[in-house]
Amino acid sequence: MPLDEYRKKRDFTRSPEPTGETVPETDAAKPRFFCVQKHLASHLHYDLRLEHDGVLLSWAVPKGPSLDSRDKRLAMQTEDHPIEYGQFEGVIPDGYGAGVVMLWDIGTWTPQSPDIDASLRKGDFKFTLDGYKLKGSWVLVRTKGYGDSSKPSWLLIKHKDEWAGPIDITEFAPHSVKTPGADFADILASDTPDLWKNNPPAKTGDTGKLFQRIIATAIELRETNHSDPPTRLMSAEAAARKLDALEAPARTKAATKRATKTSSTTKTPATKTKTTKKTGASR
Repeated sequence: MPLDEYRKKRDFTRSPEPTGETVPETDAAKPRFFCVQKHLASHLHYDLRLEHDGVLLSWAVPKGPSLDSRDKRLAMQTEDHPIEYGQFEGVIPDGYGAGVVMLWDIGTWTPQSPDIDASLRKGDFKFTLDGYKLKGSWVLVRTKGYGDSSKPSWLLIKHKDEWAGPIDITEFAPHSVKTPGADFADILASDTPDLWKNNPPAKTGDTGKLFQRIIATAIELRETNHSDPPTRLMSAEAAARKLDALEAPARTKAATKRATKTSSTTKTPATKTKTTKKTGASR
């Protein structure tokens, strides 16, 4: 079955991701769907997904797509995803892919060769995108010496055309196309903002710091009932103060409990009575 690997990796009793129970037939007369999902998990990356034969062919692009034709962006091929996954935006609470998923771009795509499977086998896959952010001609070129047969590596390259240029599109247009203007903090705030207060998917490095800022900002948004996009992320220092303040009552309670337990188990040493020898009155 085309989605067996996708389903094996997920617990749908906990994850809000679509199960892909039904595989719709591809209508050759209709434009093929594509999307790019910005996924903050153990690492920030972008998932390029192209509709083909009833599923979404998928590649994880760590640095995201580039409009500069000089850039060759690593794209690791991953398991096929169900078509309905292309509309998914939300929070994966734990397990595989735990983090926040943003629908960063969406549109249609057209193969530049009629035999898509032959292009994929050859490792030279050219296509045209027509999205909100990504447009024009692109190519995926399979690489050698990196990845394996189950997860082959490719390079995602923008061809020189009217849509190519030196703009960093991931910085220029960072927000959701499903929830206009929304960032990761807005998506988390609409779900369970204190979900990873004590155990985020990434705890160290730049991703850990980013999670800390997003979680703190999302909690602030929920507390103030603020939902006007776009959201300005807290600074690292402000986020640390916010999370520290939220955790302070729990730390105080734990410290009090430890102190009470210690005092109840510590024996008080007996008091020695000092006696003095009576002497006769001074003459």
